[in-house]
Amino acid sequence: MVEIERKFLVISDDFKFEAEEELRIKQGYLNSHPDRAVRVRTKGTKAFITVKGKSSESGLSRFEWEKEISPEDAEELLKLCEPGIIDKTRYLAKSGPHTFEVDKFFGANEGLIVAEVELSSETEEFKKPKWLGKEVTGDVRYYNSQLCKEPYKNWKNNLL
Repeated sequence: MVEIERKFLVISDDFKFEAEEELRIKQGYLNSHPDRAVRVRTKGTKAFITVKGKSSESGLSRFEWEKEISPEDAEELLKLCEPGIIDKTRYLAKSGPHTFEVDKFFGANEGLIVAEVELSSETEEFKKPKWLGKEVTGDVRYYNSQLCKEPYKNWKNNLL
């Protein structure tokens, strides 16, 4: 299974008017190596374990495998994760035939809001909502696995 997505900064809260759903997410990494990451996530009332491979050179695609697990198992696994648990609310906002996953972060990543859109190919066109800002696809600083290690609060003042 290959995941193809593009990631953007969000420049306004207008996405909330288009959001059809919102979920609280807590996630941690059992392994956050750049070539492979193993993530544990609670998402609303469900929980998952996910394995992600190394990103392509463009940063647009990578292998992803995910399996649903019990919320109780996820809570136990989160205790074993590397330091830096991610806490965020995800909003699902439609734009044409696509759904953008907009993540508003809390804690050490407070102030960061990013949106991702999954595509069927690296060249697929999509309607860009007015609340999307700069594209950060492939910028590893914005990977959740990196935000655990180097939170947004530590580097946001160094952005160009």
